[in-house]
Parts: sequence; structure tokens; C-alpha cells
Amino acid sequence: MSALLLLFVCLALGAAVRRFAQPPAGIMHGLNWWVLNIALPALVLELIPRLKPDARLWFPVAATWVAFFGAWLLFAWLGRRRGWSRGRIGALVLVCGFGNTSFMGYPMLQALHGQAGLALAVVADQLGCFPLLASAGVLVAGVYAGRAADPRQIARRILVFPAFLALLVGVLAGMLGGWPASLAGVFHSLGGTLTPLALFSVGLQFRLQAIRHQSGLVACGLGWKLLLAPALCWLLGMATGVDGLVLTTGVLQAAMAPMISAAILADEYDLEPELANTVLGAGIVLSLLTVPLLNLWLPAG
Repeated sequence: MSALLLLFVCLALGAAVRRFAQPPAGIMHGLNWWVLNIALPALVLELIPRLKPDARLWFPVAATWVAFFGAWLLFAWLGRRRGWSRGRIGALVLVCGFGNTSFMGYPMLQALHGQAGLALAVVADQLGCFPLLASAGVLVAGVYAGRAADPRQIARRILVFPAFLALLVGVLAGMLGGWPASLAGVFHSLGGTLTPLALFSVGLQFRLQAIRHQSGLVACGLGWKLLLAPALCWLLGMATGVDGLVLTTGVLQAAMAPMISAAILADEYDLEPELANTVLGAGIVLSLLTVPLLNLWLPAG
């Protein structure tokens, strides 16, 4: 309960500071830099060597693929039927195809299922969501904006991302027996800064614009992201014999709020940024309710 309370408190503090205080210029970039380049790699280095080999680990990764490619198929089909612009289709595919599996997913899985859930969340994020965003996400943004994607740039983004490099090092360390206790303690302390700083940063960036004139689109997008996508992932897991915490983690990561980076990508490619940010804000609010409720119905919930 205290871990879940920490999540809400940090998020609320960020929103309150943005609304009532005057945070230093560039504070969000500084926080995000620390989270992505220090805290997240440290967390990966701590958790991955402890992760026991499990043939079912394909599922949390596959769940992120189901959420993304399902969104692409759904919104491309709906867009043709309803006459949506290419920018609108691209925006919905990005923000409703990618979940916030790190800044929101890590704290929520840790709050709901402790270190075991957090370790599986890392697998889903680092092997599923992040490489997919850096490759297929950039491709979708380019296609719907009429731009070409550079395969070499995409590959470079993945290979030099600090958390991905930490993942490779962590796998090697696990094969060699893990880290010395003193070094593991350092990784633990650095990784422990991720939850409060990540959620504080999300609160600082939080924008919930008026959704009255976009309520239908928001409902359509979040209906997929928060309900249909996790339901399909649950059906996939049940059909393939996946159960326990692996099933729960995969479904919950698929059910996370839209990814902030995906909304930023939509903005960079001018894919209806107002819609993307409205869906993002509404999704963050609703997921704080829908994810814990969904967890109650899943194994180990």
C-alpha cells in the first residue's frame, strides 16, 4: 500500500509544482535525463541478473507487440471508414499503441507486485516497447507524416540507448553469477530514484486539455489502449498456457497509459499534437484507476 501511495504522491507533487510553483527552467529535461541515463540503467543492472530463465518470458514482450500492431490495424481501418486524416490516424496509432511501460509501468508494477513484478516489467519495456518505439514507431510517424525513416538511425537509437546496453551487461552478469553485494547495493540505490523522479516528472508534464470536442476520438483511442488491448493479451496468454505473474505483468503493461514519448513523437511529426496530448492526459488519469482494478482480476492480483 505504501508503494502505491508513493506513486500517487509523487504524481500529485509534480502536478502541484507545475500549477502553483515556478520550477527552474529545464527541470523536466534534467529529471528525464537522470531517469533514462542513470536510474533506469542501474535498475536494469540490478534486476536482470536475478531474473530466472523462463520459457514464458516471450509473453510480456509479445503483449507490447499486440498492443501496437493491433492499434495500427484498428485505427487504419477506422480511419478509412470514417474519413480521418493521415495525421489523425498516425497520432492515434502512436499514443494508443505504445504504453507508458517505464515511467508509469515500473512504479505501478513495483507497487502491485514488488521486485518480481518490476523485473518482468523491465523485460516487457526493454525487449518489447522500447525497440518497437524506436523502429516501428518512427516508421509509422514517418509514413503518416509523409517522411522517410532512416534504418541506420533507428538501429543506432536502439544500440546506444543506455538501458539497452545495461540489459546486455546484466544478462552477461547473470550468466557469470551476478554482482558482488556491494556493487548490487549501489545499483539498488541509484535505481531507487527512478520511481519518485519519474512520477514527479510525469506530474510536471501533465496536461489534461478540454476534451469536449474530441470526446469520441479520446474514447475510441483509450477504449483500445486501456480495455481491448489488455483483453486481447489476456486471451493470447490463456490460449498459450501462460499464467501467474508473467501473465499478469504482460497484461498490465499492455494496459498502461499512453506513452509520453509517443505523444512527443506525434508532436515532432505534426500528427495532430493536440489530439495526442489530450489522449495522453486522459489516459494517465484513467489508468490510475483501470490498472489496479484490472490487477484484481488477474493471477496473483
